[in-house]
Amino acid sequence: MSEYEFHALGRDIKEPCRQLDVFPKPAGLETVVMDSDEVTSLCPVTGQPDWGTVVIEYAPKEFCIESKSLKLYLWSFRNEGVFCEALASQIVQDVYDACNPVWCKVIVVQKPRGGIRISATAFAGDKDIARKDCSSSGGDKNE
Repeated sequence: MSEYEFHALGRDIKEPCRQLDVFPKPAGLETVVMDSDEVTSLCPVTGQPDWGTVVIEYAPKEFCIESKSLKLYLWSFRNEGVFCEALASQIVQDVYDACNPVWCKVIVVQKPRGGIRISATAFAGDKDIARKDCSSSGGDKNE
């Protein structure tokens, strides 16, 4: 049996949930990148479905996000009316609140509808450290 108390992992959960589970950061871990191309939500005005990709990158201090809880969390937006930009902002804040990383960056790329693709980036935490981390790892130096 695991020494950790998880809400989602190891349980038979058949519905979305906004609770993000965390576990202690392993020694030596610098950054974590999690992405999903199966994220859906609804246009808050028309109710039409929006499909997109979510990329979450963060530098953990003490905790990491557990992936099954993240899957259930992202699923919770399926029937919610939310603009792409607001979705990026909500996810970055929820991840930041759940695991209190040094910094966290979320990019939401909404698949084209009406010929327009939207990409929204939200950030939480220490931008100076994030810029330094990203430039030393070969990542994007610009916000």
